[in-house]
Amino acid sequence: QVQLVESGGGLVQAGGSLRLSCAASGLTFSNYAMAWFRQAPEKEREFVAAISRSGLTIYYAESVKGRFTISRDNAKNTVYLQMTSLKFEDTAVYYCAADPRLITGSRTAQEYDYWGQGTQVTVSS
Repeated sequence: QVQLVESGGGLVQAGGSLRLSCAASGLTFSNYAMAWFRQAPEKEREFVAAISRSGLTIYYAESVKGRFTISRDNAKNTVYLQMTSLKFEDTAVYYCAADPRLITGSRTAQEYDYWGQGTQVTVSS
């Protein structure tokens, strides 16, 4: 079965950096568009970034554009989220998501069938 396991979260000061990883198993990774979403306490889950199967098409939320970079290594079945210039408002549980029907990815959570368990990112101000 498909499993997505996030890692790399933690506590960081504002202005700092973190790199999240999402290791996938039980799937042909290169056939899946991948994405990162996040959910802060008492808020809706929101889109962060998405990457196409090939890695050539990438989308970002406006709130993270220029600070976050999504990438993937199809040989390692892993998608990454490099986060820099972190802000207090980036504090959330970060989830990776995957779907085989999407080619270029989507900003809509409902379009992803598979989700990881999440990793907590806390940015202190």
